[in-house]
Amino acid sequence: MAAESSEGEEEGKLTGGNQILMIDDDLREMGKKAAWSVSSCKPGNGVISLRDDNLETYWQSDGAQPHLVNIQFQKKVRLQLIVLYVDFKHDESYTPSKISIRAGDGFHNLKEIKTVELVKPTGWVYLSLSGADPRETFVNTFMLQIAVLSNHLNGRDTHVRQIKVYGPRPNPIPHQPFQFTSREFITYSSIR
Repeated sequence: MAAESSEGEEEGKLTGGNQILMIDDDLREMGKKAAWSVSSCKPGNGVISLRDDNLETYWQSDGAQPHLVNIQFQKKVRLQLIVLYVDFKHDESYTPSKISIRAGDGFHNLKEIKTVELVKPTGWVYLSLSGADPRETFVNTFMLQIAVLSNHLNGRDTHVRQIKVYGPRPNPIPHQPFQFTSREFITYSSIR
């Protein structure tokens, strides 16, 4: 995943962040297959700002905490990594300090799978959805919810500049141990 990242992870606390988004080739962005919604937003700073690939725009919540980002998929998907872009230098008290990640089939049965504390983050912050067991490398879910539980300096509203959700890239040929990258190789991949 992003082992080269400059963030420090200790008991659910993350510091730092990366200025450059680095993702392994075996992961693909799954956010475009989802319906995104937020619990509240200021006019002009809605959910579209989370997905526009512009680090100058941001979602700004408007209301009581927790502030929620809901990501719903039409079918069950495997998710392995969440990447957030937050910027303490620009957003100060609007920067999230404690985030909860929840997964489930819908709003009625969400279960918390991870809680993370962010310490003055600036840049891309990587949140792995892997469990403690090495066999649990992903979460199989219909819905993911990111809850901002608190902000730095006891801020009320929050700013999140980008969110990306990644899952494992499927092998294009079932039961094929290799992953070929071109149609020509796939054509000649079986022995007659």
